[in-house]
Order: sequence, then C-alpha cells, then structure tokens
Amino acid sequence: MKQITSNIYYVGVNDRNKNLFEGLWPLPNGVSYNSYIIDDDKVCLIDTVEVDFFTQFLENIHEVIGEKDIDYLVVNHMEPDHSGSIALIKKYYPNIQVIGNKKTFGMLSGFYGVKDQEIEVKNGDTLSLGTHELKFVLTPMVHWPETMVTLDTTANVLFSGDAFGCFGALNGGTIDSEINCDTFWLEMVRYYSNIVGKYGTPVQNALKKLAGIPLDYICSTHGPVWHDHIDKVIGIYDRLSRYESEEGIVICYGTMYGNTERMAETIAEAASKAGIKNIVIYNVSKTHHSYILRDIFRYKALIVGAPTYNTSLYHEMDVLLSEIAHKDMKNRLIGWFGSYGWASKAVAKIKEWNDNALHFEAVGEPVEMCQAINADVRTRCEALGQAMAERLISERP
Repeated sequence: MKQITSNIYYVGVNDRNKNLFEGLWPLPNGVSYNSYIIDDDKVCLIDTVEVDFFTQFLENIHEVIGEKDIDYLVVNHMEPDHSGSIALIKKYYPNIQVIGNKKTFGMLSGFYGVKDQEIEVKNGDTLSLGTHELKFVLTPMVHWPETMVTLDTTANVLFSGDAFGCFGALNGGTIDSEINCDTFWLEMVRYYSNIVGKYGTPVQNALKKLAGIPLDYICSTHGPVWHDHIDKVIGIYDRLSRYESEEGIVICYGTMYGNTERMAETIAEAASKAGIKNIVIYNVSKTHHSYILRDIFRYKALIVGAPTYNTSLYHEMDVLLSEIAHKDMKNRLIGWFGSYGWASKAVAKIKEWNDNALHFEAVGEPVEMCQAINADVRTRCEALGQAMAERLISERP
C-alpha cells in the first residue's frame, strides 16, 4: 500500500515492456500509468490505467479499500493509457459514478460505449467526499480538448492528468522525496516536447488558473508524485510553454557517405571556438527524433544540413523538419547547409521549410557543397558556426 498523504493512495502501475509510447517515442526506462484513490466517506478513484494492466490495478485498489465500493471515478484525461480500464472498472464496481466534463462523455461513449451514471462538471465546480473537498478546473488542450485537473483543496493536492508528467517507470518509491530524481528531469523535457510541446498557450492558460493555489503534492498520470520539487516542476513547464531556451546549438545532419557530416563537424568546431559551450550534434538517421526535439526545445539555436536525395531533401531531415513545424515553436534561431552530387536541391528545400512553416530567425549564410568538402566550403562552414555563436552571445546579459 502506497500512501501519499491523508487518505490519498497511489494505485498505479509500471510498464517496462512497451518500446514506444503512443507508437512513436522511445521508452528506455519504461513509463508509469498513475492512478489514485481517496478513501473518505465517499471513495473516489482518480483516473485509471492502460487496460493491459487491469489485473494488477485491481489488486492495488483492493489493497487500499478491501471490499468497499467505489463511489466516484474522476476522469481527468480520456487518452486510453489513462481511461483504458474504465469499462472493466464499471463491471467490478457497477454503482460507480463517472465524473467528467461535457467533452469527456462524448469520448467515453466513443471509446468504450459507456453512457450511464455520469456526473458532468464545469470549471470551478466542487464535490465533497466527506473530509476531502474536490474542485475541478478545466484545462482544454493540455493536450486534448477534454483535459481537466482536480484539486483536493483539503489536502492541497493537485491531480494534474498528463500535466507535469514525464517518461520513466517508478523504481520502488512513488513520491519524489523517496527517490533519486536525476533521471527524470531530461525525461520531463522530452515528454513535454514530444507530447505537449505544440500547446504552449493552453499550458500557460492552465498555469494561470492554478497560480497562487497552495500545493503540497502534484499527482500526475506519469512519473513521480511531486512534493519536494514542486517549484522546479512548475518552473520547467512554465519555461517550456513560453518557449524559453538556454544558450546552445543543436546541429542536426543527414549524411550518406560522410561528406555532409564533415560540414557539421566544422560548423560545430567554429561555434565552440567562438565561445558556445552547449553544442549537441545529431545524425538524424541514427538518433531517434524524440531526443532531437527535446534538445531543440532546450536550446536557442538550430543548424540543420543534409544532402540532396532523389532531387529533393534527404528523407530523415524532411521528416524532422516536419516534426519541428508541428510543434509551433517560437523564438528560435536557424542556420542551414547542404550538399549534392549532381543536382542541387537540399539547401533550397530547407529554406522553404523555414519560410513556409518554421519561421525561425535565419542566421548566417547557408552553405552548399558540391560533392566533397574543400577549403572554400570549410571557410564558409566556419563562418556559419561563428555567426550563430555571435548571435547567441549578443543576447547575454
């Protein structure tokens, strides 16, 4: 039994088997699906877990409440990794009443055919469980239209849905004060950038609704329960949703035979000599784009380069630029370079991506190379790296 505070318990599960979250994002350290029970005069379950883990989930619930009934199920988010067990929970607890907002119930019917015993709540509505008082706050598009969070105003606990979540299974402990959180911080940035990153404005709106509310615990649906690190966690989400960044450069390249890679190395070396310490270099065909996107959210500058391929842009670079465009990122710098063997196209295609979709501030002169690097190309690559470094340094206080 994992008690968080005053009759609030953790009943979630770990998934150490799934390779890709949502079929897209790598899970080298697994992921947790978090659910919680408030054992009061009325018993309230907060969210469920992915249906594959229902048996363990049910055992966790029984460990807390024994043969007692569950009166309410609060659904903060309808994505199936949190709602997947709802239909089965209703079979085991047929009297349970499902609490959600208007948009919740359309999805509940569509996903699981559940249409009865519903209690619709609006923003600011409250519910008494006895000692504990719940308040519901709608947070649409963080990151689905039906998302909301639930405040236990008695215990100062926020059940935040996917907000403030991160990748990584829980290794024994549940609350951050019980565990070493070092591995979770970059995984929180990667989780945000890949899952929530497009929705910076809705996240800011949600943070404004929660501003000034005393919180002793944040109970997300993924990752640790936050207690000691609440200010840090909120700060990370605040900075990321405002598209704030650190001084640094992400250099991404595609290469077939190593020639374009040499351009990337030359650019990086020049930027380093000019005074930039935070430089990361990624081969877009080797490193999963999940990690590249994470660092593009972290750092201010991006330099991309790739060869022409089939009279267009190298495929993996085209995919990455598409993924970046879908994040609607702001306040970033970009430079680019490319190569070709017999038909020039890559550099022009990268420019099209920036002009039509990314809208980042272009820095330096693009560098185009025919076939292999030479003294002139090397000089122009150095100039691009130096120009980006100088642009970053110009923003130092």
